[in-house]
Amino acid sequence: MKLLTYRKGDGYGLGALVGQRVLDLNKALNTRMDMLKLLDQGEEAMVRVAEAVKSAEDRSRAGKNDGLLPLKDLKLAAPIPRTRKNIVCLGLNYAEHVKEGGRDRDLPPHPIFFTKPPTAITGPYDPVVYGRAVDRLDYEVELAFVIGTEGKYISKDEALDHVAGYMVFQDISERTLQRQHQQWFRGKSLDTFAPMGPYLVTRDEVRDPQGLDIWCKVNGATRQQSNTRNMIFDVRTIISTLSDGITLEPGDVFATGTPSGVGASHPLGLLKVGDVVESGVEKLGSMRNEVVAE
Repeated sequence: MKLLTYRKGDGYGLGALVGQRVLDLNKALNTRMDMLKLLDQGEEAMVRVAEAVKSAEDRSRAGKNDGLLPLKDLKLAAPIPRTRKNIVCLGLNYAEHVKEGGRDRDLPPHPIFFTKPPTAITGPYDPVVYGRAVDRLDYEVELAFVIGTEGKYISKDEALDHVAGYMVFQDISERTLQRQHQQWFRGKSLDTFAPMGPYLVTRDEVRDPQGLDIWCKVNGATRQQSNTRNMIFDVRTIISTLSDGITLEPGDVFATGTPSGVGASHPLGLLKVGDVVESGVEKLGSMRNEVVAE
């Protein structure tokens, strides 16, 4: 399933994609949920959602689109507009990206983690703000996953069972701040620096997260092109490593690192106001974010 969050008045609606239309899940299930509450309810709630989606698909095939909203008429938000915790991200998780940074060293022996705050989250088609704190703005397309089942000391063999689904993620970065502070939180955490979406694609549609094409374009020109099989540390390892002493909870968001081709190392350079960044991952869809002045 492709689950989504859309803006509805002063709040948000929770939906599921049915062709080019959206099923209002709260109306279909007679509930009042957002994505986090849905994840909190676990597999039983997901089964009810799947049944409602199948029923809507059957009606749609019969030409009955009552109760379905045209996707083109909705303004999508991030699937989780505000996480409960900081987003956990990986640095230096593709070998070619390590090399392009001029880092004359071996590949990292362990995953390198940093975080972004919930205030950095923005939608899949919302602008990225080139604010007054920005000097050198960069893009980094990534695969993200969301935890669906709480766990601690999770083995690699069981790791994917704890995943609710996957998303496209953009780790927007301010390179001057990143270097200036000698750690990555400040340069990665400005408002709008975490576009994600457009959907939360449930894990049944992504049997193997380590075989997905991933790409990024700026103004229509391909800047990054790789496959998630090229990660140094795969999703199973990320989950197993971080859950070693830390409880992972439903709704926790993880971004898995970016391949080579970032602006700081690319001949076409960094982002400027007016640039359009398109980010995509196979099976998950794509995002489009324009860089705008504050």
